[in-house]
Amino acid sequence: MNEKYNALFTPWKIGNVEIKNRIVMCPMGGTSLFGWFELTGCHFDKEAAQLFLERANNNVGLIIPGIAPLRDTFWGKWLWQNPKMFEELKVFMDEIHKTGAKLFIQLTAGMGRSWAITELVAPLHKNKFTRTLIKPIIDTSHELASPSPQKSRWAHDIECPQMTKEQIEEIIEAFAKTAKLCKDAGVDGVEVHAVHEGYLLDQFSIEFFNKRDDEYGGSFENRYRFAKEVVEAIKESCGDDFPVSLRYSVESKMKDFCVGAMPDEDYVEVGRNMEESEKAAKYLQDAGYDMLNADNGTYDSWYWAHPPMYMPENCNLKSVAHIKKFVDIPVVCAGRMDMETGAKAVENGEIDAVGVARQFLVDPQWITKMIEDRMEEIKPCICCHAGCFNFSSSKGHANTQDLKDTMGLSRCALNPLTMQSKKYKVVPAKKSKKIAVIGGGIGGMEAAILCAKRGHKVTLFEKTDKLGGVFIAASAPSFKEKDRDLIKWYIRELNSLPIDVKMNTEVKDVKELDADEIIVATGAKAKNIPIKGVEKSIEAVDFLLDNSKVGEKVVVVGGGLTGCEIAYELYLQGKKPTIVEMLDDLVTTPGICLANTSYLRDFFTTNKVPVHLETSLSEILDDGVIVKDKDGKTFKIDADSVIMSVGYNPAPLTKKGRHVHVIGDANEVGNLRTVIWGAWDACMKL
Repeated sequence: MNEKYNALFTPWKIGNVEIKNRIVMCPMGGTSLFGWFELTGCHFDKEAAQLFLERANNNVGLIIPGIAPLRDTFWGKWLWQNPKMFEELKVFMDEIHKTGAKLFIQLTAGMGRSWAITELVAPLHKNKFTRTLIKPIIDTSHELASPSPQKSRWAHDIECPQMTKEQIEEIIEAFAKTAKLCKDAGVDGVEVHAVHEGYLLDQFSIEFFNKRDDEYGGSFENRYRFAKEVVEAIKESCGDDFPVSLRYSVESKMKDFCVGAMPDEDYVEVGRNMEESEKAAKYLQDAGYDMLNADNGTYDSWYWAHPPMYMPENCNLKSVAHIKKFVDIPVVCAGRMDMETGAKAVENGEIDAVGVARQFLVDPQWITKMIEDRMEEIKPCICCHAGCFNFSSSKGHANTQDLKDTMGLSRCALNPLTMQSKKYKVVPAKKSKKIAVIGGGIGGMEAAILCAKRGHKVTLFEKTDKLGGVFIAASAPSFKEKDRDLIKWYIRELNSLPIDVKMNTEVKDVKELDADEIIVATGAKAKNIPIKGVEKSIEAVDFLLDNSKVGEKVVVVGGGLTGCEIAYELYLQGKKPTIVEMLDDLVTTPGICLANTSYLRDFFTTNKVPVHLETSLSEILDDGVIVKDKDGKTFKIDADSVIMSVGYNPAPLTKKGRHVHVIGDANEVGNLRTVIWGAWDACMKL
C-alpha cells in the first residue's frame, strides 16, 4: 500500500468501541438490514446482509446500513414489534464480527416534508376519501408529518401536517426500544437519523421549517429538544456505554425553499449557519451523542449531501473540519472524499475518519485493492445516481421515479450485482460459444467482458481506433474525470481477459461473421430536426469531441441532461451560453436524480445563464437563432455558435434475430444503467 494512505489504517474509538481503520461505509437508502419500502413490511433483509458481509470481508472499518424507519412505511408496524428480525440480526452480527468490522444500525425518526412522495401516491393523498381509504396500508399523513404545516419538498401543492406531541413521544419511545433490541442482538452502536439533510429531526432544529409555539419550537433549546430527548432515551435504555452516532449536517446551504447555495457562493443562510452549528454540535455532544457523521445540505440543496460529478471533490471537508474544533467526540466527513485528501485530513487531526458511500456499490473490493496497491483496478463511481438514488422531479411533478425503483434503492448503474444478486450473477456457460460483439462502446465492452467471464470465446469489433463509443464524448467535459477513469477501467478489463479486440474494423454484414451469437452494440445517431439553417449548427457530440470550435456566445438547443451539461461546461470555459428548451423545465427525464438536476438548475439561476423554457427553435441564422415562446412571440437570440442537443435515435446495424441480440442505445436510447443492465440481460442467457 502507498504510505500516503497509512493514516486511514490506524485504530480509533467511538465511545468504548474500537474501529480497526478510519474508513466508514456510510448509510444509503435501500440498504437497510430491515428491508426498504416493501409491501411485506419489515424483515431481516438477506440481500442487504450479503452486501455488507462482502464489504466487511474487504477491510471496511465501520459499516452503517441505510435508514431503518422506526415505523414501517406499509402497514404501520413498529420495528420493535418484530422480535424474529432481531434474532436473525444477532446471527448476522456474529458473522460481521468475525471479519473484524464493526456495525452501527441507523434508525430514522422520519422524513417529514422531505418524504419523496411519488406521482402515483400524491393524488391519493390529496383526496380526503382516498387518503382515508389507503391509510391502513400507507398512512401518508404520518409519513409527511412535519414540525409545522409547510409545503412538501416534492409536491409543492401538498401541505404537510403538523406532527403532534403524542407522535413525537411515540418516536422517542421507539428509538429507545429498537436501540435496545439492536444492542441485545450484538450491534455495536446505533446512529440517529438525523439532524441532517433536512430530514424530520433536522426540520425540527431549523427555524426556517419549525414554526411551532410549544416546547419543540422557538428557542434554540426547544428546536433541538427532539434530538436531545432521543439520545437521552436511548442511553437510558441501553446504558451510557452503548455508542450513539448522529447523522449531522454542519450547514444547510439553503438560500430559500428549494433553492440551494453553490460552492464558494456568498449568500445568506436561511437554514443552520456555521455560527449556530458551532453551538449545536457542542450541545448535541453534551446531550449524549458519541460521534458526528457529518456533511452539509438539505433536500433544498441536495447536491451537498449527494454530490453529483459537478460538485468538487471533498466538498464538505472544510465545514466538517471546522466543526470538529467545537467537540471532543469523533467526527466523520463524507461527500466525494478522495482517499489521499482524506488520509491527510485524518493525519492532521481535522477529522477522525473518512465516510464513503456509493463507491462501495460500484466496487465491493476497493479497500482491499487500495491496500494491495492495485488502485488502477478500482472501478470508479461516476456520481450519476442512476441506480442508487434516482429520485427525480421537475416543475409541477412530485417524485417521478418509477415505483419499482423506489422500492429498490442502492442498486448500481455500473454494477448490476449490487443488491440484485438473485437476478444478476456470473454463471459459467453450459456450452462455450463463439460470440461476436459489434461496437466498442460501454455496452459492447460490458457484453464482451461478461461473455468472456462466462467462458465464451469473444471477438469485439470496433470500427474506430478508440474504445468507448459515444461515452468518449460524454466524458469529455472538464468535470467528468471519473467518466474518463471508467473508460480506462473498461479497457484494462478487456485486456485482462481472453478477448480478441479488432480495432479499425467495421462490420457491414453480420452474415459474414463466424459466430454462434452476435451482439449488436452500435449505439445511436443524433436526431436531425427540419429547421431552416440547421446546417449552420454544431452537433453536441462534435462539440464535446472538440471537432468543432465555438465562439463566445453560444445557444444550446435542448435543455435535457446533455444540453445542460454542455451549457455548464461552456460557462466553465468562460463562454456565454443560452439554453433553449421546448418543455417547461430543464432535465425532465425521469430517473435522473434531483441532486444532479437541482444543481444544474440552481447553477444557471445563480450565474444568470439565460434559460428560455417552453420555447421552440424556428430558424438558425449566421449570427443567432429565431425562437418562438409559449405565447407565440417570435424573437432573436444573438449567438456566434449554435449547438444542437435534441436527442438520439437508435442505430442498430441489423435487426434482432434468433442469434442476433441488439443492446444498449442501439436497442433503446437510455443511460449507462440501461446500457449495462441491458448487456447483462442479454448475455446471461447466452
